[in-house]
Amino acid sequence: WLDMKAEMERLDLPLYTMESKDPLTDFDAVGFTLQYELSYTNILAMLDLAHIPFYAKDRDEHWPLIVAGGPCACNSEPIADFFDVIQLGEGENQLPSICAEIERAKKEGSVSKKELLRRIAKIPGVYIPAFYDVTYFEDGRVKAITPNEPGIPAVITKAIIKDLNEFAPPTNFVVPMVGAIQDRASIEVLRGCVRGCRFCQAGFLYRPMRQRDASLLNKAAQDLCANTGYEELSLSSLSTSDHGQLEELLDDLNEWAPKEHVSLSLPSLRMDNFSQSLIEKTTKVRKSGLTFAAEAGTQRLRDVINKNVTWDEIEKTCSLAFANGYSSVKLYFMMGLPTETMEDIEGIAETAQKVVDLYYSNPRHAKGRGVQVTISCACFVPKPHTPFQFVPMDTEESLQAKQKHLLESVHSRKIKVNYHDSTTSFLEGVFAKGDRRLAPVILEAYKRGCYFDGWEECFKYDTWMQVFEDLGIDPKFYCQRPIGLDEVTPWSHMDYGVTHEYLVREYNKALAAQTTQPCNRACHGCGANHLLGGPCFDYSQNLV
Repeated sequence: WLDMKAEMERLDLPLYTMESKDPLTDFDAVGFTLQYELSYTNILAMLDLAHIPFYAKDRDEHWPLIVAGGPCACNSEPIADFFDVIQLGEGENQLPSICAEIERAKKEGSVSKKELLRRIAKIPGVYIPAFYDVTYFEDGRVKAITPNEPGIPAVITKAIIKDLNEFAPPTNFVVPMVGAIQDRASIEVLRGCVRGCRFCQAGFLYRPMRQRDASLLNKAAQDLCANTGYEELSLSSLSTSDHGQLEELLDDLNEWAPKEHVSLSLPSLRMDNFSQSLIEKTTKVRKSGLTFAAEAGTQRLRDVINKNVTWDEIEKTCSLAFANGYSSVKLYFMMGLPTETMEDIEGIAETAQKVVDLYYSNPRHAKGRGVQVTISCACFVPKPHTPFQFVPMDTEESLQAKQKHLLESVHSRKIKVNYHDSTTSFLEGVFAKGDRRLAPVILEAYKRGCYFDGWEECFKYDTWMQVFEDLGIDPKFYCQRPIGLDEVTPWSHMDYGVTHEYLVREYNKALAAQTTQPCNRACHGCGANHLLGGPCFDYSQNLV
């Protein structure tokens, strides 16, 4: 990674593609997926290595179109000036349509870049940053975001796939020749989530929930493992145990997976529907680790964030795991949540200790082995398009004090505590709710040696803070102040289905510690149903 970049710069070797070795400048379009805010400098590093100008305004029709998509596209404003085209939502139909317009323009010849972008802008869910002007109040808040070209929508609605069964998961792709993170076969079983956790950006971006049929998934999974040679299959989604045919799917997979020595992994398991049947059907080859998200240490705070999990469900889940021979459990939590107090932090340690005690009180626990409970505690970062977009992020000083208090509250060697660096989370929060005025900051930081910012050993916090100071921008303005409920945000022109009114309603319910039940049980009027042209679920089965 780092040494390869340095060597390419030393040799003046332009960035090239893996298969054909063609330089990026030979292509009609170059695409980036925006998975994480701290990857933005790496995008600039790749453009730099490819000898492609950073800013879209400096590239005419002789340069590739620089295209972005992915979850961070929901507020891509901090890097909007670098991109020609940004895809909002799901790209299965979008991307082929964009490529078709590029192909048509090439056949016609002498089509200007601006004319090509006008054509691409007509594709549903496509955002052309150059076609929008942003104005600001004197205090720095966004005043208005307005189109500057005729026929351009004031608000871009995300693209969505109504039926996932029309798009089978990919089953044949390049397998890394070295070990990598998440080095396993992975198949998307459903998209979206019904739970409505108020902190979870993905749960709001990918609404409404849609699932693939069990028969299609089984065939795709078998082809995927045969083509790649992987011996671990992950059934991935935001909440895999909410798939309506999960038991049937696991039965189908177990017809062939054990014979091929393929183990099954179910990430994103919920404590309120973890069962003996799921354990038995996912451990026929080998046991993988168990990870559960409790998110908060007290019931009050779990209600605030709408994490509808109780201690009784935590107890039942962990007892079941220990009775089936598991001796280690990882529990995910967050700190810095809205309305959080030190009592909630102590609740994290108390919850972990109760789980340790459960292990030794369970007569069926694994003999001859001690229990290991791992607390993994992330710093909460408020994100756009969620009910918590209005709240300020906790300060670094407060987060560090809470991390220290958590460590002091844990008294058992059976409990291991991991937590995220608050400084990287701070920068993530800045970019998550940032605007176009941050583009020069990101570029200047890159020029001063910042990239791979998501890696602690590469992250240069002091350099970032110096760049903010030198450019006269206060980073705390973006993430550590409350956003007015009627304020125009940098992402106000991006529609992901959920209405502003619903986010405000959920925000007020959070402050009152009131919960909202999953949306497959009752519709709460979030607005996402208009994306499908009708109800998201058949609610008639819920009638008594």
